[in-house]
Amino acid sequence: MLTKIYEQNPSEKELQRVVDVLERDGVVIYPTDSVYAFGCSIRSPKAIERLRRMRGKQPGQLAVVFADLAQVAEYCRVDNAAFRILKRNLPGPFTFVLTASSRVPDKALEKRRTIGVRIPANGVARAIVERLGAPLITASVKDDDEVVEYTTDPELIHERYGREVDLVIDGGTGDNVPTTVVDLTQDEVEVLREGKGELQ
Repeated sequence: MLTKIYEQNPSEKELQRVVDVLERDGVVIYPTDSVYAFGCSIRSPKAIERLRRMRGKQPGQLAVVFADLAQVAEYCRVDNAAFRILKRNLPGPFTFVLTASSRVPDKALEKRRTIGVRIPANGVARAIVERLGAPLITASVKDDDEVVEYTTDPELIHERYGREVDLVIDGGTGDNVPTTVVDLTQDEVEVLREGKGELQ
């Protein structure tokens, strides 16, 4: 199913439809400030397993989308230095690697103790997380075609993945540049992948 949600003025009815799907162990595709992404509720072990199988992802390759820094602090260990970096750069096209707290389900971590943290500068993504009342486990929508690494057109995404997921959200044309990945688990800040975000 394909549903249109506008970033400027997201429809409450459509947002509720997305939340209903997520609460029933569903997997959706939604827009972010970088590329389109697969998402499911952090509270649904069944959906996390389904997402991992669909994308062929190892546990450490899934990120978590939060609504705000307060929610990040509930699920991750954030010292003062890391908090200042997060505050300067989020919301934005970054994935920050942080040490997970015990609130993150084992299904999302398996043997790792770190997670990739996202707060996208996209109103639809944040509205979904706020309305759900829980973070989203997420993975980028990548095309198998090496020429176009990230798929940007929601209708083409729906054509390709519509049978695998419960809902595709059309939030307009997406970007094809991934997030900048930054490791905040060590004393030194390390950029693991250059992407759309420029670290402040």
